[in-house]
Amino acid sequence: MIRLDTVALRRELVGFAGIVERNTYLIRRFVWWEVAWFLYTVANTLTIVFIAKGAEAAGYKLDVNRETIVLLIGAVVWSYLGLLFEIVTETVAWERWEGTIEYTFMAPLSRPAHLLGMGAFAVVYGVLRTVLLFGVVSEFLDVTFVHADFGAAMVVLAASSFSFVGIGMMTAVLPLISPEKGTQLGFIAQGLLLVISGVYYPVSVLPQWMQWLSVASPATYTLEGARKAVLDGTGVAGLWGDIWPLLLIGVIAIPAGLAVFAQGERYAKRHGRLKRSG
Repeated sequence: MIRLDTVALRRELVGFAGIVERNTYLIRRFVWWEVAWFLYTVANTLTIVFIAKGAEAAGYKLDVNRETIVLLIGAVVWSYLGLLFEIVTETVAWERWEGTIEYTFMAPLSRPAHLLGMGAFAVVYGVLRTVLLFGVVSEFLDVTFVHADFGAAMVVLAASSFSFVGIGMMTAVLPLISPEKGTQLGFIAQGLLLVISGVYYPVSVLPQWMQWLSVASPATYTLEGARKAVLDGTGVAGLWGDIWPLLLIGVIAIPAGLAVFAQGERYAKRHGRLKRSG
């Protein structure tokens, strides 16, 4: 019995690593697209961050250094969380683009290993891309990080990764059950999270009903925790109020995402939607 369990575990780990490796090859194959999107993200981030400089030039009295960092954290953190969300959400879309959806869904690989492999790749690639983005953008800015605790900020990002991978699994089912508009619905969900999570402004400026919704968004706690760590030097212990909701959402979201995707997969197979592209 132990031997069989060991063999099964090894097969799942090999499949998990295979998903990560395959996505790495895809990034290498479309590397110039990745470069183009990265440069676009740099330009978009700078456009947002320079708003603080523009406000100063317009005569508004504000702490430009602090406001610039607030906007920088919002843009960079959302770039990371958005990338996680997109990669996991487009799990099915990638398969359709490559023409491998039937092979993947018939492979001797459990769906948890498949989806968690996508999530692991998204986290590794997202961290590398975000660190590079932060470094490049910082070179264009005249900002001073006086009390920053970047280690604590990375802990917050790590905790948030579980939540966004789980939510991404839930939205990944949309292209599976609706080839015509599922991907678009996933981007709508991402946009809603962007609005209610206080990416570029305090959550307190939102209408009351939107503030209630922000409590359920893991991005809200991620941004608050990262800003406390970078602006005020708050350590991990002081950020526990933001970390535990992220862990709780992750504990709920990942099993829920796997369950939702399993239901969607059964529906798609029953109605012959795996191979359909529209």
